[in-house]
Amino acid sequence: MPGHRVTLGVDRPMRLDSGAELGPFEVAYQTYGALNADRSNAVLICHALTGDHYVLDQHPVTGKPGWWEMLVGPGRPVDTNRYFVICSNVIGGCMGSTGPKETNPATGKPYGLGFPVITIGDMVRAQKLLVEHLGIDQLFCVIGGSMGGMQVLQWAVAYPESVFAAVPIATAARHSAQNIAFHEVGRQAIMADPDWAGGNYLLEGTRPHRGLAVARMAAHITYLSEPALHRKFGRNLQNRQTVTYGFDADFQVESYLRHQGITFVERFDANSYLYITRAMDYFDLAADYGGGTLSNAFRKDGKGTPVRFCLASFSSDWLFPTSESRAIVHALNAVAANVSFVEIRTDKGHDSFLLDEPEFHQVIRGFLEGCAEHRGLTRTSRP
Repeated sequence: MPGHRVTLGVDRPMRLDSGAELGPFEVAYQTYGALNADRSNAVLICHALTGDHYVLDQHPVTGKPGWWEMLVGPGRPVDTNRYFVICSNVIGGCMGSTGPKETNPATGKPYGLGFPVITIGDMVRAQKLLVEHLGIDQLFCVIGGSMGGMQVLQWAVAYPESVFAAVPIATAARHSAQNIAFHEVGRQAIMADPDWAGGNYLLEGTRPHRGLAVARMAAHITYLSEPALHRKFGRNLQNRQTVTYGFDADFQVESYLRHQGITFVERFDANSYLYITRAMDYFDLAADYGGGTLSNAFRKDGKGTPVRFCLASFSSDWLFPTSESRAIVHALNAVAANVSFVEIRTDKGHDSFLLDEPEFHQVIRGFLEGCAEHRGLTRTSRP
């Protein structure tokens, strides 16, 4: 598939949070724009759970446009005329980076459930190796929403000296019990599908399409809001004048969810879904870095973080509600960090960060412009 791919961890395997080692492994990535002479204009975009590195490009499987074309591109808030944009497929993924569907060099067969369990920290560790491979010492900005926002926070906590600015969007410093519960429903749907074959479906020549589709349907509900669902579908019937008194998709919302499930299985790997949702479940900055206190995670050598933050939430997002972003802001305020925060009023739910939200785009543009001015960034010039 198009794009770049690099093999990392060749000389020394990457040690994972689980204690296992991974290496060599591949990372698939895309870049946009040009790196300036002093390599100070690099922006790393971190994708969400079912995302990938095709931020602007046509997706090679679905043929759809890049998933963040509204925010990233020439003249857009993340301006590729000014910034060198990088986005990689996370490890554990299924769009080119090493994950459970890739070949295990030790066996010559797909990893399957033999792939080590990964964390958000492991994903970021791999990204750090990629950034170093590209010869970049400090990223101008790391930005992402949802699971991408978790990666942004991980970058800021684990590598504060390597990040000038951070934009965590519609995210949290740890996964809530409710969100873990939704993930478990999805995982159980996949594992209950007979075609999952104990995780060995690639060897068996099957695919757990039914289970993965149900997992996607359940998750997709959480990305929306009740007002958005009502506005789009209400109780409208699907291509009929009356109910069938059966179990076909009588309602438009049923048909919509079924379509979401069917199209998802065409591009995503079931085992990757298990691994990546688990990584989100394990994410907890306060426990991992702050001794149970979130503000401590943003301290280094007794001082507050040097990273500049802009956090954004959406008023109708019940998956990662505004209260989660406020908790991060309060922790950053406790260490006198440079932080700004905005809640965008919208009824579009969690997926708002992927949609046409002019106020949100204006906030991102303004924050990056201010950081660029402080950093002394001019328009991109090639080295």
